[in-house]
Amino acid sequence: MFRIMKFPAIAMLMAAPFCLQAQGSMGGMAMPTAQASSAPEVGTMAPDFTAQGANQSGTHAVSLSSLRGHVVVLAFYPADRSSGCTHELNKFRDEYSKIFGSDVTVLPISLDSLESHVSWAHDSKFPFTLVADNGGKIASTYGSLMTGRPYASRTVFVIGKDGKIVSRNLKFGALDQHAYDDLTAAIAKAKTE
Repeated sequence: MFRIMKFPAIAMLMAAPFCLQAQGSMGGMAMPTAQASSAPEVGTMAPDFTAQGANQSGTHAVSLSSLRGHVVVLAFYPADRSSGCTHELNKFRDEYSKIFGSDVTVLPISLDSLESHVSWAHDSKFPFTLVADNGGKIASTYGSLMTGRPYASRTVFVIGKDGKIVSRNLKFGALDQHAYDDLTAAIAKAKTE
């Protein structure tokens, strides 16, 4: 009889939401991947959605179509308070003016509950709204739902003022400075279009 208790590290890996790296491989073990083939292409209209979100002030409805005229960043991530996701969203918070600048709406999105988002947004004092994607419908529409897992993959979309996708990164590296540099450049481009 196999006893998982003999291999606690393996048990932890099997239970983890793979937050640090949502795609690729890990020691030969295949990692879950996003459904990249269904991700909307650059130059197409960003699919609209309405969902509940949470920020430091509480909860409210978020509708992508209501943000037309603004540059919007959709940042899908696997799970609240996990190590890679915490690093990413803390970097968004701490370097907000450098990465995003003014007039940009940042919407991190995960399948976590609204209650989880309320707690995390309050504790971390995020200057953006965390969107609760109940059931993964938004992540699925954006090709960001992990295959076979109830988590969003780490993907980032930059949407221009006209509602079209300016940039997409289907393998955003939370610990990779180049990913943040590329995001900053994509936002600057979206602001001028």
